[in-house]
Order: sequence, then structure tokens, then C-alpha cells
Amino acid sequence: MLESYFTIRSDGESEIEIKKSRFICSLKRVYSEEEAKQFIAQKKKEHWKANHNCSAFVIGEKSDIQRSSDDGEPSGTAGIPMLEVLKKQELINVVAVVTRYFGGTKLGAGGLIRAYSQAVSHALGDIGLVEGKLQQEIRLTISYPNLGSVQNFMEHNPYTLKDTVYGEHVDVICLVDEPKSEAFMTEVVELLNGQVTFEKGECSYHELPIIEKEQVDDI
Repeated sequence: MLESYFTIRSDGESEIEIKKSRFICSLKRVYSEEEAKQFIAQKKKEHWKANHNCSAFVIGEKSDIQRSSDDGEPSGTAGIPMLEVLKKQELINVVAVVTRYFGGTKLGAGGLIRAYSQAVSHALGDIGLVEGKLQQEIRLTISYPNLGSVQNFMEHNPYTLKDTVYGEHVDVICLVDEPKSEAFMTEVVELLNGQVTFEKGECSYHELPIIEKEQVDDI
């Protein structure tokens, strides 16, 4: 399993206009080539009056499946530039379809490359990205006098406090990046002089929004 991955925050679309041509970029999370092709077909049906519905997708933990289509635009001016934007952002499991309604002014090969790249980059900026991290849930059972120390420790270290359950003792439920789970428990033992018991929960991906990631406007 991957320790982390990047993908889009949600499905959605965004539009830009360049020299009176409309470029509508639709993005969707997909987990198979068949699912990506179904989405592309759906967008072609939805925008059947459009001049072009160009596409690109990246699927798999290691970006195993990569495909692109110029859909009638000059070879190499649409699908590949779109794919390059997804790859530069290190995204997986996402398909992009850029629908073009021609505005009457030809853009030339360089202009098309920039336009299709910008359409995808603009949509990624509008919709947002997330980083999924493989995290281990760890439940700490501690005494009430130690709660303040644990809360302070969690606040000043790269771990996530998921929940606190109050009973005869205090259960503090933490999320820790899986590779750091053993180091985390060692640190807590040292912090509390061994006055803690641990229980591991599920290990799963948790997604956090990326505040800022380099956007790609040109290839």
C-alpha cells in the first residue's frame, strides 16, 4: 500500500475562455480504465454539439494506466498536455475531459497546448487537491492528570487527535502516519513514564486538503 497519494478533492468542473473559445474541464475520481471511459463517453454525449471533447486519465497506485486523446485536435496539442498537468501534480485515479466550443479564432499548435493545459490547471485550482495518508489509529488509555501533557504533545507534533473519551480513565484516540506509529508510541511512553496503555485500531487512508500546490499553466 502507498504511504500517501495525491488526487482531486471532489468531482467537478471549471470553465475558461480563450479568444472566444470555451474550454470546460470536467474532473472525476476513477479507479479503473472502464470507469474513466464511461465518464468520457458521458461527457461526449452531454456536449455532443462541442467541437472537441479531449481527455486524459491516470489510474493506479503507481500511475500504471495513462491514456490521452486529442479527439480531433492536431496530434499532441490537447490530450498529452492535459496528461502532463495531471502527472506534474502527481495525481492518481483521476480523469479529465476538456470540452471545447470553438469561438472562431484559431489558436495554433502552441496556443492549443497552452489552452488545454490551462483548462486542466484552472479546474484543479478551483476544485482543490487532497493528500491521502495511510494512518494508524492508536488509542491511548491514560489517567486524568496526564491528559494535559498528552494534549500539549499532540498539539506540537505532526499527529492528529481524533477524539477524547472520558470515563474511569481517559481514552485519547490518535491518528499517526503508519511508518511513524512505533516511534509515536515510544515517545508517549517516555512522555508519561510508562503510565499508558495502547490499543491499535484500523489502518486506513485519511485525506487532508492541500492548501497550496504548484499550479501548471504551461507545458
